Amino acid sequence: MAVKEATSTAMSNGHHHGAVKGTTTIADSVVASIAGIATRDATGVYAMGGAMSRTLGAARDKMGRSDDVTRGVQVEVGEKQAAVDVDVVVEYGYPITRTTEDIRSGIADAVETMTGLEVAEVNIDVLDVHLPDSDDQGNEEPRAR
Repeated sequence: MAVKEATSTAMSNGHHHGAVKGTTTIADSVVASIAGIATRDATGVYAMGGAMSRTLGAARDKMGRSDDVTRGVQVEVGEKQAAVDVDVVVEYGYPITRTTEDIRSGIADAVETMTGLEVAEVNIDVLDVHLPDSDDQGNEEPRAR
């Protein structure tokens, strides 16, 4: 968890109350959610997570639970930095190097902007390539971009 010391000035009804001190704690799950959403937004990403987690996730999704944006994402969060690991399936036809560059920059931009944490590294495991004609056992909807 990231813990940040903070000082801000509060304004209420136009009156200045001076500096207000405190801490802000950012849970690892928050960073994982941000990274997962940024990964899904990258061009060429078909799905996230390994085959088992995608199958279990699809079953959960069918039971009415919302899609888990942290599927395939692991994070290590320190006081000032975060490291992110993601597992992805890339859509056939998209250059993998360009897709992984998009993933890295998207995660770094989103995490740094939203949390103030520096992203030290983003490790990406490309687990598979989704072929347009494969049915993927009906578990995932195509995510063509």
